[in-house]
Amino acid sequence: MTTEPVPDTVGDLVCSARRCGATATSGLLWNNPALHTPARRKVWLACPEHVEHLSQYLDTRGFLRDVVDVDTLVHDEPAGLDAR
Repeated sequence: MTTEPVPDTVGDLVCSARRCGATATSGLLWNNPALHTPARRKVWLACPEHVEHLSQYLDTRGFLRDVVDVDTLVHDEPAGLDAR
């Protein structure tokens, strides 16, 4: 049985590029096959300005699996809210 890759959940939509606080519009799905199972998808978030740079960084290392719109990602539940 093959398990479909599932991206990690994301919190605030802030670009993962160093010293960038812009709103992310893309999710870069990646995994390091030396550390992660084939179904694991870590997520870096990217604003339009940094999506290409971060994608190239991951792709050069053989880690990039996909680039998706942040609207397709599952978001963390806000802290402190009761599930009623």
